[in-house]
This record gives sequence, structure tokens and C-alpha cells, in this order.
Amino acid sequence: MKEKIFNTFIILLSLFVLIEILIKKSLIYTSIMYALRLWVGSLIPSLFPFFIISDILINYNSIAYIPKIIRNICKYLFGINDNMLTILFLSMISGFPSNARNTRMMYDKGLISLEEANHILMFSHFANPIFILTTVGVFFFKNQKLGIILLMTHYISNIILGILLKRKRNDSNYYITSKKVRFGNVIISAIRRSIDTILMICGILVVFLVISVIIVDTFHLNVYNSMIVKGICEVTIGLEALSKLNISNVYKAVIASMFLAFGGLSVHVQVLSQTADTDISYRSFLTGRIYQMIISGIITYIISRLLGI
Repeated sequence: MKEKIFNTFIILLSLFVLIEILIKKSLIYTSIMYALRLWVGSLIPSLFPFFIISDILINYNSIAYIPKIIRNICKYLFGINDNMLTILFLSMISGFPSNARNTRMMYDKGLISLEEANHILMFSHFANPIFILTTVGVFFFKNQKLGIILLMTHYISNIILGILLKRKRNDSNYYITSKKVRFGNVIISAIRRSIDTILMICGILVVFLVISVIIVDTFHLNVYNSMIVKGICEVTIGLEALSKLNISNVYKAVIASMFLAFGGLSVHVQVLSQTADTDISYRSFLTGRIYQMIISGIITYIISRLLGI
């Protein structure tokens, strides 16, 4: 019975969206073109190269070349092993949804357990640093200092979350180096996987941007409610809408940091797409985002007040 009700709801919702698309053709067309420009101009340059590099680094067990003292400090702080640390480091430089992508890759290769996969997903959610500093700080907010603050608080909140969620030490590691890997095969596989991921991101971005536009237009939301809806649906358009509001920079920074910590439903669907056919729990990722939103918002408010942005 519940399944029938859910299916009926999905059908009715889909029909409503289809009718809205037919009625508001020009608005939807403009939104889709904007999403594609955003994908080409911002997301591909900041994500695609990192996806390829991440694949290569994982296949060649890059974590083994990081100084042992740094690895030991991270293991002590977070209670994680080398393979989980690889996911954390690569997520810090790549940006979401690389944490889910790399977690899935490690899990499929048998390098981490299910419990370890669920755990690392909670505090490895990082936006791409180039995206925060340039797209958000410079292009949206026209404030480089604010971009630096957002980057700092984004990283600090994840680190604090990782410490709070520290698990019992597990030093069992299983490395790929036990078998030879051909660079040609690795890079071709990395490019193919990266293309699949970046195309998937494009599709999800378009869908959620269209949904947010339909909601805003249908219910005639004001600029503040419109900003919230856009931020919940898709973080990039939410941050752009936030940058145009006439409110204090402190509150802009706090809301922006919470948007980044949550990631938007589009990022959540991207994570789900990477883990859908596995036992990896989405609930772990969602729980981490709620905790990170709270921590990030508090830290951003304190730092913004202290630095007087």
C-alpha cells in the first residue's frame, strides 16, 4: 500500500513538472542554459582534472609516500587507517562528490570495510577549494577575505567533526601495490570514470536547478525564501542568490558556510548515485552534513566577528 501511494505521488509530481515545463518554456530554457554554462565554466575545470588525478593516486597507493609523522597524527586525531586517510586527503583537494566516489572505489576494491566506508563519509565532505576562493569569494561575493574565511571554516568544521566522531583505531590496511598496474590502463580507466561522473553531475545539476526555479516561480517566493529554496536544492545557485541579498556580510558568511556544509540536494543525489548499489549508508552522510552545518555556522560567526568582515 505504501509503495502504491509513493508511486502515485511520483507520477503526479512528474506530471506537474512536465506541465510546468510546457507552460514556462522560456523560463525553463533559460534555467537549463544557465546550468550548462555553470557546468562548463565552473564545475568541469574545478572537478574533472581532480577526478582523474584521484583515480591515479588511489591506484598507486599515494598515501604510502606521505611522511609517516603526518599519517600518524591524522590517525591519532580521527582513528582511521591509511586507506581512509587517502579518501580524506583526496576529498580535501578535489571537492564533492569525490569523497563518495573515492569511498566507493576503495570499498569495491576491498580496501576498506563497510563500517569504515560509512564512517569516512561523515567527515570527508569538502567543497573544491578553487570553487570557494574564486567562484564564491571573488565572483559571487566580490570579497576575497570572505572566501578565505569560508574555506577555513569549511575545513575546520570537518576536522572538528572527525575528531568528535573518532572511532577505535584500526590499523589494518590492504594496498593495491600487491599487483602490478599499467599506467596506460589506469589513466584510460580514470578518464572513463571521470567522464561518467562529470556527465552525471551535469544531469543532476540541471534537474535540481529546474526544480528550484519551478518552486520559486509557482509559489512567488520573495528573494529570501527563494535563496533558501535554491540553496537547499543546489548549492551554487543558492550561494549566488545569497550574494545578491542586502544583508550583513557576517550573516552572508554564516549562511554560505552552512550551504557549503550541507551541499544541496543535488550533491546528496550525486552521493547516492555513487553508493546506490552498495550497502554503504546514505544516512551516515546525511548525519555528517547536519552536524557539519551546525559546527560550521558557529565557527564562521565567531571568526567573522573577530575579523570584522
